[in-house]
Amino acid sequence: MGDEIDEYAKLVRRMNSPKVLIDNDSCAHATIIQVDTVNSHGTLLAVVQALTDLNLVITKAYISSDGVWFMEVFYVTDSDGNKVKDEGILNYIQKALETDTYVVNSIKNSINMLPSKEHTLIELSGTDRPGLLSEVSAVLMDLGCNVVDAEIWTHNARAAAVMHITEQSTGSAVEEQNRLSLIEQLLSNVLKGNGNGNFRRPRICISAPEEKIHTGRRLHQMMFADRDFERLESETKNRVEPYVIVSDCADRDYTVVIVRCRDRPKLLFDAVFALTDMQYAVFHGTVITAGKEAYQEFYIRHIDGLPVSSEAERQRVAECLEAAIERRASEGLELELYTDDRVGLLSDITRVLRENGLNITRAEVTTNQGKAKNSFFVTDVSGSSVDSKTVNFIQQQVGQNVLHVRKLNVTIFPEKAPRTRSFLFGSFFKGRSFQNFGLVKSYS
Repeated sequence: MGDEIDEYAKLVRRMNSPKVLIDNDSCAHATIIQVDTVNSHGTLLAVVQALTDLNLVITKAYISSDGVWFMEVFYVTDSDGNKVKDEGILNYIQKALETDTYVVNSIKNSINMLPSKEHTLIELSGTDRPGLLSEVSAVLMDLGCNVVDAEIWTHNARAAAVMHITEQSTGSAVEEQNRLSLIEQLLSNVLKGNGNGNFRRPRICISAPEEKIHTGRRLHQMMFADRDFERLESETKNRVEPYVIVSDCADRDYTVVIVRCRDRPKLLFDAVFALTDMQYAVFHGTVITAGKEAYQEFYIRHIDGLPVSSEAERQRVAECLEAAIERRASEGLELELYTDDRVGLLSDITRVLRENGLNITRAEVTTNQGKAKNSFFVTDVSGSSVDSKTVNFIQQQVGQNVLHVRKLNVTIFPEKAPRTRSFLFGSFFKGRSFQNFGLVKSYS
C-alpha cells in the first residue's frame, strides 16, 4: 500500500511540475523568486536549500499552502546585498527548481553515503574541548592523510565534524581496511580525551561522488543525535541566543512558531531543516529581516496533520529550534586563511591557534586547484573575545598576507519571556502578525 501511495505522489508531481517565476523588476533591492508546486513533506526545505547553497541571501519569504498546492515567494540578494543579475545563476535556479528530481535527490542525499574512489568521508561527534580539532588534524597528518575539505561545528559542549580525506601517497581515498580501522581507533582515542566516557565513536564511510551528502544537513543530524539541545546549566546564563516562542493558534488548528534572532546567512535553512527533520510541516510562514535582526513566523502541524499537543512538546520544539540556529551562529573573531595547499597545513594552523590560547568554535576548510581556504571562528578558552595582541602575534607567525581577521557582531537578547506569550518584533512588526498578510486561510 505504501509503494502505491509513493507512486501516486510521483504521478501527481509529474503531472504538476513546479512552476518558477523570477522577477528582477518589481523590487528595487532584491530578486523575487516565486515557486508554485505540489505540496509534499520536504518541498520547502529543498527549495530553501537550493537558494542557500548558491550563497543567496533570503531577505524576505512568504509561504502558503492551499490544499495540495504550495506557493513560496522569496526575496533574495547575492552575498553583497545586490540583485541577482548573473544569467547563469538565474537559469540554474529556474532549471533546478523546475526539475522534479531535485526535490527527491535533495532529501535522499542528506542520508545516503555510498562507495567512492575519490576520498574517504569521516564523521566525528563527541564532547568538545579546546584543541580538539588540532589533535584530530595532527593524527590525520601523522597517518599520512590529507584533509581535502571539512566543516566543524561546536555547540553546548558537543562537537561534530564532516571531513573528506585522501591518502597523501596516492591522492585518492583510503581503501585498505586495516588503515581505516587504525584511523578509527586513533580518532576514538582522541575523542575520549582525558578519560571522559561521554563521547561518540567516529564513523568512517565512503561517499559516491555523484551522491555527496549535504554537509549542513548531516551536521545538524549528528548534533541532534548527540542531544545538543539539552542545554547545560552553565550555558543558560548571559548567552547569545535566539528568541523562540511556540504557542497555539487561537482560531485555527495550527501551532505557531515565532523566532527572533540575529540575522545571518543560512538562517532560514537551519530553521526549516530543524522543523522538517522533526517531522513537522510548514503550512504558512513569513520571514522578514530588518537591519541585523531576523523575524520568522511559521504555522506548523505534525506530518500526521495534528498541531503540537502538549507543553512538553512545545518546549522540545523551541529547544531544538534554538539549538539548530545556534550551531552555525558565530561569535568572537573569524580568521580566514588563504594560501597554497600542502599536506599538514590544517594541523599546523590549528596548532598555532591552540598554542596561543584560542578555541575554535566553528571551522570550514576547502581546497581547490592547489589553494586552501580555511575559516576559523575563534574565542579564547573561556569563550570571551580574543585579545588584539594575540591576534597580531598569530598573524606574524602565519603571515599578514595569508591570515585575515574579521570581527563578528553579536546581538544579546533579553531574558526569555514565557513561551506561551505572544511576541512581536519590536515596533516594526506591531500589528502585523502573519495573519495580517492574508496568507493564513482555513481549509477543510
